[in-house]
Amino acid sequence: MSANKEDGKDGDIVRVQVKDGVAVLTFDVPGERQNTLSERSGRALQQAFGRVETDPTILGAVLISGKADFIAGADISMVQRATTAEQVEKLSRDLQGQLLRMEQGKKPVVAAIHGSCLGGGLEVALACHWRLATDAPKTSLGLPEVMLGLLPGGGGTQRLPRLVGLQASLDMMLTGKNIRAVKAKRMGLVDQVTIPYGLEDAAISTCRRLIAGELRRPDRRDRLDGKDKMMEAALEDNAAGRAVVFHQARATVMEKTLGLYPAPLAILDVVEAGYDKGIDVGYETESRRFGLLAMTDEAHSLMHLFFGQTSLKKNRYGKPKKAPTTVGVLGAGLMGSGIADVTGNKGMRVLMKDVSPESLARGQKAIWQALDKRVKSRSLLPFERERIASNVVSKLDYSGFQHADIVIEAVFENLAVKHKVLKELEGHLRDDAVFASNTSALPIAKIAAASKRPENVVGMHYFSPVPKMPLLEVIVTDKTSKQAAALAVEVGILQGKTVIVVKDGPGFYTTRILGPVMEEAALLALEGVDVHTIDLLMRQTGFPVGPITLLDEVGIDVAAHVAKDMASFFETRFGKRDASALDAMVKQGFLGRKTSKGFFLYGKEQPHDALSKAKKMASNLPIFGDRLSELVGSKGKPLNPGALEILSAHGTRHGSKKVDDKKELQDRVLLRMVNEAVQCLQEGILDNPVDGDIGAVFGLGFPPMTGGPFRYLDTVGAGLVASTLDRFAAKYGQRFTPANLLVEHAKSGRKFHRS
Repeated sequence: MSANKEDGKDGDIVRVQVKDGVAVLTFDVPGERQNTLSERSGRALQQAFGRVETDPTILGAVLISGKADFIAGADISMVQRATTAEQVEKLSRDLQGQLLRMEQGKKPVVAAIHGSCLGGGLEVALACHWRLATDAPKTSLGLPEVMLGLLPGGGGTQRLPRLVGLQASLDMMLTGKNIRAVKAKRMGLVDQVTIPYGLEDAAISTCRRLIAGELRRPDRRDRLDGKDKMMEAALEDNAAGRAVVFHQARATVMEKTLGLYPAPLAILDVVEAGYDKGIDVGYETESRRFGLLAMTDEAHSLMHLFFGQTSLKKNRYGKPKKAPTTVGVLGAGLMGSGIADVTGNKGMRVLMKDVSPESLARGQKAIWQALDKRVKSRSLLPFERERIASNVVSKLDYSGFQHADIVIEAVFENLAVKHKVLKELEGHLRDDAVFASNTSALPIAKIAAASKRPENVVGMHYFSPVPKMPLLEVIVTDKTSKQAAALAVEVGILQGKTVIVVKDGPGFYTTRILGPVMEEAALLALEGVDVHTIDLLMRQTGFPVGPITLLDEVGIDVAAHVAKDMASFFETRFGKRDASALDAMVKQGFLGRKTSKGFFLYGKEQPHDALSKAKKMASNLPIFGDRLSELVGSKGKPLNPGALEILSAHGTRHGSKKVDDKKELQDRVLLRMVNEAVQCLQEGILDNPVDGDIGAVFGLGFPPMTGGPFRYLDTVGAGLVASTLDRFAAKYGQRFTPANLLVEHAKSGRKFHRS
């Protein structure tokens, strides 16, 4: 029989309960949804482990979370508040010291891991003597600091390679990927996997076995077969082999990041220092480089995006009166099935309607295939796949739609079609139900004009493919009610999207700021600049995909259609636009990837396996989302001779113009997006600069290391950008005229963000 002893001396962050010699340390930061490592919570942990060390009645300890996740990472605001590299370096040294004391303690400590164990949380677990993780799909382990422009600062760069091997550890740290429990066990990242129920009892039992000497962690190489052992011995157990690994890793980092992100290279330097000069030097180098990275513009920008995303997890309109439980989706195509997928995955009931059984079958098949892939990757259990799939109900009529809280239409991008669907649907909806149109450019007010209840009409602009792209743009009109907006935002948040809210207008925000980029890239091609060069130079600024490739991916017909829809709107500021080259490409059937011919050729010799491309070409900062990562670059794609003929006929011979000033070309494209973003803020399309940054980065791949267009302006200076635009306006025309708000900021020296 266990003798339990409660003790509240460890404060309200770490509860200590001693059970027959094993101290159960329950980490539970009050008032927070997740546990994070802050200076305060770090001190509480240190005090709890101090008691374990000094209390003779305690023979070992279990560290477990009182929340749904283990430890989600360090409190990044500590780093953001620091003003010098030395301050950040001290934060790293303090954490290293705490974890070294725990690691070197004579009493075994078991980390009982359930849910997220990330960043500083994993570094704490790495310092424990045994790691026990649940096989729940939500349990994941990772060191994602690279996505914030940082490196692991609590000893992770030194402990992880020695635990799982050099190559596996670099893969984790350079990509920031999360590892599921079963794979973590195979790697040696965790020592034991158990079911979620009874985690504490299993951890206590394991701790007692460690105390008794009945358990010993197996050597990492014992998990390898003969071939893998030989390979590891050749590449990791000697200086020459490691030199090859580091050389190849640096080459890969440079290829994928183009040297735009300092953190991946710093990680390599720190890990290598620990191998070459010993672990003590490794720890010292880790702290020093952690401090230096924290002061870089790249880290500040990426942390800015992190906090921006976090702020958008809260519904700006407050919770709707009734939580959404049933969502209607009109259309079972690529967009409709994607919307149904992300909705059903979150437990909401989905009524997916289309006009034919065949269309519905294709939509259901796409959803099932996505779920099945997650089962095979062990991120989903089979019974959960069946449960989620059952949430999506196919419909050929509107039966059941009287229960829908919101209906999202994803039909053809045509105003007359959307009006027809809206009028047809409204007779089957409750008076308080919301109608949301998934459109990228059609003004929501024009769609709402056909409604009996225009106050219940909103726009919900999803990005393709819906399950992978993180952004949702919710569009409100002057008539949209607060409750309708609140419900739309809440659905987006429940779907796991980063939701920005913008005012109605041609192209809303994302499509509107993308239009000038596409136009400028097309104008450069018409001037005779090689399209490969255009794509490459824009990738070198940090865009994950070049604008010419993006035109092919979006579809030349779609781009031409949007250009026509927005032509009259832009004409007052930019003058009359000539889209005849795009029209000619559409007429010839050069629509982009979907017809295998656009600016480039896409035949059988150019396979487009999204998964393999994402694995091979995804950026070391997977902040872009899988879809944009898989599209990186146009290198190697053959040009379409027919498209080149059209370019030459409507402009100058393709490739005839040599690019003497690369920076000017890059600025021509980049600053048109930046200027249009400011114009949107000036007109009230955007409510604030944070939404503008998040929308541009997560929806369009604006260079993440800049933090978005408004953060970019604050970094380089509104004055410099305004003067560059003035120079371009004099040289190339009025489309470069800087927005009045930008000119005002340039004159006053004000920044768009307060900090």
